Amino acid sequence: MGFLNTFLELLGFGIGLPFGLLIGFFLFVYSKPGDVKDPAVRPLHELDTDALLDILPEIPLWVKCPDYERAICAMIRSTTQPMFAEYVGKYKIKAIEFERLTLGTLPPIIQGRFFIVLVILMITVNFEDRKPTIDSFKQRLKVYETNEKDLVMEPAIKWAGNPNIVLMVQLLSARLRFQLVDLQIFAAPRVALKPLVPTFPCFANTVVSLMERPHVDFGLKILGGDVMSIPGLYRLVQVLHVLPAGYDQKKQVASLCLWPQNLDIPVLDASTVLIKKPVGILHVKVVRAKKLLKADILGTSDPYVKLNLTGEKLPAKKTTIKKKNLNPEWNENFKLAVKEPESQALQLQVFDWDKVGGHDRLGMQIVPLKVLTHRETKEFTLDLLSHTNISDSQDKKKRGQIVLELTYVPFRVDSIEFSGPLGGNDGRGSASGKSSSDDESLSGAGLLSVNVQGAEDVEGKHHRNPYALVLFRGERKKTKMIRRTRDPRWNEEFQFTLDKPPLHELIRIEVMSKRTSFSFRSKESLGHVEINLNDVVHNGRMNHKYHLIDSKNGVIHVEIRWSTV
Repeated sequence: MGFLNTFLELLGFGIGLPFGLLIGFFLFVYSKPGDVKDPAVRPLHELDTDALLDILPEIPLWVKCPDYERAICAMIRSTTQPMFAEYVGKYKIKAIEFERLTLGTLPPIIQGRFFIVLVILMITVNFEDRKPTIDSFKQRLKVYETNEKDLVMEPAIKWAGNPNIVLMVQLLSARLRFQLVDLQIFAAPRVALKPLVPTFPCFANTVVSLMERPHVDFGLKILGGDVMSIPGLYRLVQVLHVLPAGYDQKKQVASLCLWPQNLDIPVLDASTVLIKKPVGILHVKVVRAKKLLKADILGTSDPYVKLNLTGEKLPAKKTTIKKKNLNPEWNENFKLAVKEPESQALQLQVFDWDKVGGHDRLGMQIVPLKVLTHRETKEFTLDLLSHTNISDSQDKKKRGQIVLELTYVPFRVDSIEFSGPLGGNDGRGSASGKSSSDDESLSGAGLLSVNVQGAEDVEGKHHRNPYALVLFRGERKKTKMIRRTRDPRWNEEFQFTLDKPPLHELIRIEVMSKRTSFSFRSKESLGHVEINLNDVVHNGRMNHKYHLIDSKNGVIHVEIRWSTV
């Protein structure tokens, strides 16, 4: 039986080997290669959060850690070049330049405590309406919260590197070489990433400042000899620069970025991430219209005017309806918040009101704001058009005229400085006051901006689909509703144009919940808060979290600004 098994194995091997080689030969010769599809290539800024997390281990090292050495060396060369130029031509010095300048291969060691100022309301970053958690850092980092949208770190940096820095000084015809060895730097910088934005890498600027004067230790070789071994010279070099002599080394560094001085490093283009704020108010007076089109069967129209600024998502403002009138007189005033006076325009549309069906547009017109002179009222008599294409030769039908008066009033430039908890405040992100000599903030017109950022721990008895209501001077404004959450993130801003500062006035903000399906208890109050606006008028800005009344643990985050004209 054993002999038979062995014989069959040898027979199978002898038949299978040549047969397999023959099949492989034919497949190799006659098989055709398939087409290879090019992989889809997309830039990093187009990827969402999940896609970035998936490819993070595959990102090359040079993307995660850019060539910082080349950038730092270039900055050192550009900074020291004017210093060296002051000494060229003096003391028989013909040239001073770096012969070699590299930082070596040893990376800096970052250790010590980190203080992170983390905005819990980082709605600008895509957290999908979930509160970011930092529990994983608590074992290693001391963490506290403010209401500002930035990230601040205070690491202790120690660097004992192996740089190759050789400075050549040409004195007459002789070349002296100074070599820096055993460089050690101990510093405590403050690194602020702000503001946090939804664009990768999620912050627009890096601001660096030194919390204390750094300690720099190094050795110095001249013509191959260690001059630091000379008694008393080490202490002298620690106090004075070698080049330019007479300057305190630590004061030289401190004057550059010792707090409150800082070094601002832009990361993203400001135009792409800047959140535009109102810079002025446009006063519009719709006076009258002339010879409007006859839209009704009886040969009349019921006109009204809608007006808004281009580039805004706010609802358009409307005049009253003048029934059966082709030459209506309105004399109605409106105020619009302006963000970009150089590029925005006022859009006017005249409609015919109909009780049933859509309203017919009688004509429209656009006025660029850049044609206005600040604080000067200008009257316009404009021919109404069917659309904004003025060069359209087919649009010859006369649609009447509209008369209006426009005045653009920019906001007054304030000297408000905001300080967070690291600047000595109570950690609630309040603003410091204006100059006491500036009394204009307590009189005159202005814009009240209310940014309802979000809420935490709001809980209803029957459902939780929260939205916020802002009630002020009879106006009622509402945020969007977010379903099934106790920590909604709205980040919606509402604006109120006022003729005088809201001193001794209250603004009420209510958090409500609405059932999405039919129910007898369709709405439910989750809490409210009333905010006194005196501090807003005096300080210009408040950014606080308020405990909701009639709520167990609910908190609402509101930012309020007052800008005067």
